[in-house]
Amino acid sequence: MSANTKTGKITIKKYANRRLYDTSASRYVTLDHLRELVKDNAEFEVVDAKTGEDLTRGVLAQIIFEEEAKGANLLPVEFLRQLIGFYGDSMQAFVPGYLKMSMEGLMRQQDELREKMTGAMSSPAGSMALLEEQTRRNMAMFEQAMKVFSPFNAAGQQESSASAPPPATKDKNDDVKALRDELEAMRAKLDKLAGG
Repeated sequence: MSANTKTGKITIKKYANRRLYDTSASRYVTLDHLRELVKDNAEFEVVDAKTGEDLTRGVLAQIIFEEEAKGANLLPVEFLRQLIGFYGDSMQAFVPGYLKMSMEGLMRQQDELREKMTGAMSSPAGSMALLEEQTRRNMAMFEQAMKVFSPFNAAGQQESSASAPPPATKDKNDDVKALRDELEAMRAKLDKLAGG
């Protein structure tokens, strides 16, 4: 398979008629083909055939929606509601990093989980215990991430109140600078957690 020599990615061109053309295989393909590329860990990008605009995110989301419509039900309704709730929220900037970190953690644990699932399937009590254990792990990771990323955690409030001048003497420029500094500090913590 030849790939885009500049990026090492396979280039898929999307035409106005919604057809997808795999330039590495010189043929038209379907979303199922792209899903298989994902499962094979093949790097690819989807670009608008006319403008060159990157459409990869939208096409990957379309694959997820089609899988859900087929009944795969990987994404719980409550998760989708919560995810939608983050759009436009002050925490929106942190969600992609957190989800990426969570998925990377799940990928690292998948072999261990598969072994446990195989053993647990032999008894209903075992499978419930496994689900409870994984839920506890996920909640602990979520709580840790929220403590790190939340600008309103107790430590963050104490630090900011100790170092900040009284509200009456602060101007808008100071507020903006403080928010930017805080955002950069949180991003650094996210990068450190993702790297660890």
